[in-house]
Amino acid sequence: MSDKDGNKTLGIGGRSGQVKQSFSHGRTKSVVVETKRKRVVVPKPGAAAEKPAGIAPTVAQVSAAGSRRPAGITDAEMERRLKALAAAKAREAEEAATRAAEEKAREEERERRRAEAEAKEREDREREEALKAKADEDARRAEEAQLREQKKAEVRKPAAAEKPATPADQAAVEAAAARAEAKGVSTTGPRKSERDRPERGADRGAPAGRAGERDNRRAGKLSLNDALSGGEGGRQRSLAAMKRKQERAKQKAMGQSVRAEKQVRDVQLPETIVVSELANRMAERAADVVKSLMQMGMMVSINQPIDADTAELVIEEFGHRAVRVSDSDVEQVIDTVEDKDEDRQPRPPIITIMGHVDHGKTSLLDAIRHANVVSGEAGGITQHIGAYQVTTDGGAVLTFLDTPGHAAFTSMRARGANVTDIVVLVVAADDAVMPQTVEAINHAKAAKVPMIVAINKVDKPAADPNKVRTALLQHEVVVEQMSGDVQDVEVSAKTGQGLDQLLEAIALQAEILELRANPERAAQGAVIEAQLDVGRGPVATVLVQNGTLKRGDIFVVGEQWGKVRALINDKGERVEEAGPSVPVEVLGLNGTPEAGDVLNVVETEAQAREIADYRIQAAKDKRAAAGAAVTLDQMMAKAKADQSVAELPVVVKADVQGSAEAIVQALEKVGNDEVRVRVLHYGVGAITESDVGLAEASGAPVIGFNVRANAPARNAANQKGVEIRYYSIIYDLVDDIKAAASGLLSAEVRETFIGYAEIREVFKVTGVGKVAGCLVTEGVARRSAGVRLLRDNVVIHEGTLKTLKRFKDEVKEVQSGQECGMAFENYDDIRPGDVIEIFEREEVERKL
Repeated sequence: MSDKDGNKTLGIGGRSGQVKQSFSHGRTKSVVVETKRKRVVVPKPGAAAEKPAGIAPTVAQVSAAGSRRPAGITDAEMERRLKALAAAKAREAEEAATRAAEEKAREEERERRRAEAEAKEREDREREEALKAKADEDARRAEEAQLREQKKAEVRKPAAAEKPATPADQAAVEAAAARAEAKGVSTTGPRKSERDRPERGADRGAPAGRAGERDNRRAGKLSLNDALSGGEGGRQRSLAAMKRKQERAKQKAMGQSVRAEKQVRDVQLPETIVVSELANRMAERAADVVKSLMQMGMMVSINQPIDADTAELVIEEFGHRAVRVSDSDVEQVIDTVEDKDEDRQPRPPIITIMGHVDHGKTSLLDAIRHANVVSGEAGGITQHIGAYQVTTDGGAVLTFLDTPGHAAFTSMRARGANVTDIVVLVVAADDAVMPQTVEAINHAKAAKVPMIVAINKVDKPAADPNKVRTALLQHEVVVEQMSGDVQDVEVSAKTGQGLDQLLEAIALQAEILELRANPERAAQGAVIEAQLDVGRGPVATVLVQNGTLKRGDIFVVGEQWGKVRALINDKGERVEEAGPSVPVEVLGLNGTPEAGDVLNVVETEAQAREIADYRIQAAKDKRAAAGAAVTLDQMMAKAKADQSVAELPVVVKADVQGSAEAIVQALEKVGNDEVRVRVLHYGVGAITESDVGLAEASGAPVIGFNVRANAPARNAANQKGVEIRYYSIIYDLVDDIKAAASGLLSAEVRETFIGYAEIREVFKVTGVGKVAGCLVTEGVARRSAGVRLLRDNVVIHEGTLKTLKRFKDEVKEVQSGQECGMAFENYDDIRPGDVIEIFEREEVERKL
């Protein structure tokens, strides 16, 4: 469209006007335009939804959105320009990417060339070092060969010298060195693996760096792997190990095989040994040992034992040395400690209170301890060994052992005397020396323990201390007041009189003895008492004699072993350790030990178990040997004797080991040649169902001493009719068992002669047989009595009367001086002149 002046106009309808149009480079142009009213188009409903979602906006839409369009540009021109602009931008982006790729390729090429240059430089340096090391090694070998030649010439003796390398060997060495140089590996040491090279991980693309230069040297940095495997500050390789490593590497490079040198071992060989244990001790494969035994003709597995002779042949075949040891050598680990004088330190004295029953031993100890133990003892008598520690007013620490005085507790008093340092012999001033007093004196003398005599109950009106001193002279105990060397103190447990003097006497005696022990060594002690506690298991009262027993220690005691789980002192408090002369209860045993066993601390559980197993086996062997050491005649005689002896079987359960032992010893003394008490089983702890079952099978009662039966045992006893009897005082128990055993005694038969008759004539009576016409010469003849026929004062028949007649009447008795007729039961050989002895039998009960 054009206006009237011929100018071009942009026809858009409506009013006309002039518009200034701008071009690039500052050019402008005025054009006449015609404006039209804006046409408002109302879209139909749904038109927006019908429009495809992916169609690009048109030029008009771009202009409506705010794009500035130069004047005179059509929609087609505008769209073409926009396409050209987009193509130019895409081309520019592609060129930029190409340039970046080329730049990266050039950078990689530079890096590769730099790495190749560094690798070549390293190879050259390593080759120079390898050649230098080879030259040094050749020079050293030549020098050593020269020295050997000189030494051989000096001593003029043939000696083996290294042969010079042959041309072929020299060529092999040079070829190996050339191969190492080509690969960049040093010939002075073994080649490192890729895993061990320091460059691994730092630069994977580069070849192995200065491995030869830094071989077997520590890097500047310490990695976690190096620290865990013994890096800086850890174990360093010795110079000899480095030389051996270099020699092996050179031998391998020269094609020689490296043979490991066999290590010869000393193998400890007991009487029998399991095949697997033998292999472990030789450090050989178990399969090889089994194969060797099969070649000898023994088809065994690795878990079977073999004898020492066979094992010695196997050991020699494998090139080792056999060292014969005894099974008892396992106990040597507890006998190797020797205390030095400088290690010994003073320890508290161990004082044992001994004496007759009811002489006031426990009351005296109560007065010293300011306690009341007597009230807790059944019947007022001590039936256990009590161990207590007392601190006096002067600060001295004393360990007291209170032993029973009853006759049944002989073994307890013996144990107390064996572990003690000082014996305090308590004698009642109103009772003087009694049987258990004498026994206590003998125990103290046997143990070679110094004695202090405490004359108790001096507050009583009937007390006579001089009578006690005089009575002790009969047993070679001479007190100081009688010009002897045994201290004696008059005391009263009731009033406290003389207690200070007694403690002073004990302190003086302890000072004379100079008691010392080493508290730093492994603990050793004696078991005073042992029991099975329901809640705590086996518990042993131990008196530590040497060393210090600590919680966690592993120990062996008799045939039992364990680990100290807890230590409890005499006051019931838990302690962490117990030193010399300290009594403690030890928890953690695997079984109840015997009272009197020795406790030793060992290093490992294996040692403790091995020692305990050996002792158990030794005890079994001893019992078996004792049973086998009899002849067949002796066994038959013993069986016949057992048949003639009536037995009262019993099952005994007690609260502590010492009481059970004392009861068994007391019951073994009950009886005589006709009857005896047989203890089927005795133990420590509550009465169980198995005890009831054993008692039922043997028809025995169950004796409980300070223990009770559990519920299953009570039910079983009621069902099976087993009697369970409970006791808390030992002499009541012994008296009842003695009375029961007395019931097994056969009654004593006493004969009473009541008359004599003389045969005058013999008659034959039809239907009766021979009848003797007799004259009763003495006493009376009774029909129910027993008779003996005497001929020339020799008994030829003993029996009963078939008939007794007076004239023709059967009578019960005939008086002296009268005639009668007698016929014997099942006996007819009677003659005139024989004498008939008439007697009656009476049974009398016997008691033990």
